[in-house]
Amino acid sequence: MWNWWRDMELKQWKDVLHIISGKNQSAVVDPNGKYPIYGSGGLMGYANDYLCEAGTTIVGRKGTINRPIFVNEPFWNIDTAFGIVPGEDINPRYLYYFCVHFNFMPLDKSTGRPSLAKGDLLKIYMPVPSLPEQERIVARIEEMFSQLDAGVETLKKTKAQLAVYRQAVLKEAFSNLTIKKRIREMSSLVTSGSRGWAQYYSDNGARFIRITDLTRDGIQLKNDSVQYVKLPDKAEGKRSRLLNGDVLVSITADLGSIALIPEDIEEAYINQHIAMVRFNNPSQGEFMAWYLRSEWGQKDLLKNKRGGGKLGLGLDDIRDTSVPVVSDAIARQAIAYIDNRLSVCDSIEQTVNTALQQAEAMRQSILKDAFEGRL
Repeated sequence: MWNWWRDMELKQWKDVLHIISGKNQSAVVDPNGKYPIYGSGGLMGYANDYLCEAGTTIVGRKGTINRPIFVNEPFWNIDTAFGIVPGEDINPRYLYYFCVHFNFMPLDKSTGRPSLAKGDLLKIYMPVPSLPEQERIVARIEEMFSQLDAGVETLKKTKAQLAVYRQAVLKEAFSNLTIKKRIREMSSLVTSGSRGWAQYYSDNGARFIRITDLTRDGIQLKNDSVQYVKLPDKAEGKRSRLLNGDVLVSITADLGSIALIPEDIEEAYINQHIAMVRFNNPSQGEFMAWYLRSEWGQKDLLKNKRGGGKLGLGLDDIRDTSVPVVSDAIARQAIAYIDNRLSVCDSIEQTVNTALQQAEAMRQSILKDAFEGRL
């Protein structure tokens, strides 16, 4: 295919499309409405009227500005979302894929929440080949995306199977442990973090563990976005300072995520969304963490979760959770069994995660080729 990008005059958006600014939805909101309501982050509800025709692409005006959405039915867009409406010489899907390819972030002139101005969007240049060529490009993109999506679906199924396998391993590891006591009898401290830690954020110092540092897959802390704090008064954090072997439990949002404090963390604290359990025998912290991660542990831990506006666990809910009573030898045996089997599982998952990242990079590469005339 020739490189039509080089041989073609680029056209500004103001000459080939128009932009519909969103409006407040309060007058048209209707739970039984026919038309969806969209904000910059996605679907928000339904309305009895619409602003944009089918085939319009949504680009965020404020908030989520770099994640376009294609809508194939009439819809109402609120004031945080622009409707990008193609002119008669633009294929709607071609425009959408261009928006997905285009980086809107450099147009953000805000100092706080990301935002875009309509005037800046209308100045964007876009290659506009003939409609038949646009249709060919769209068909080729979607053909390649379909192949990519099939591979991604297989990878996601593999991840789901790994999750099932993990639980099977944990179920086997704890299957014969019948003597149990409540955590309140097996621990010296169950507490949660305090509020207001943001004022102590720093580029270095003690580690500050947030709920996003816990996972649903294992008991290891995530280290991809570590936050640090520096306390002017160490006494303020004394209650929630963590020790090696402490077990963490998420008590809001993603309830029941578990983590173990490893030996290499010298000083660390938690926020108010996390509870810490300090068992009487810290050497069994890893054993207890894996048990609470297991199907049995999760069932008992979450049996008293609170409902209402936000799900939550209270500290007494955790204290009343039962855990096995075992010797150190039995605990070490269970940990060895788990480590032996899950190490292979972790290796496979790492390969799957890498492949998923590569798939997303490939998606962007396909779009880059498409709008540089190489597809």
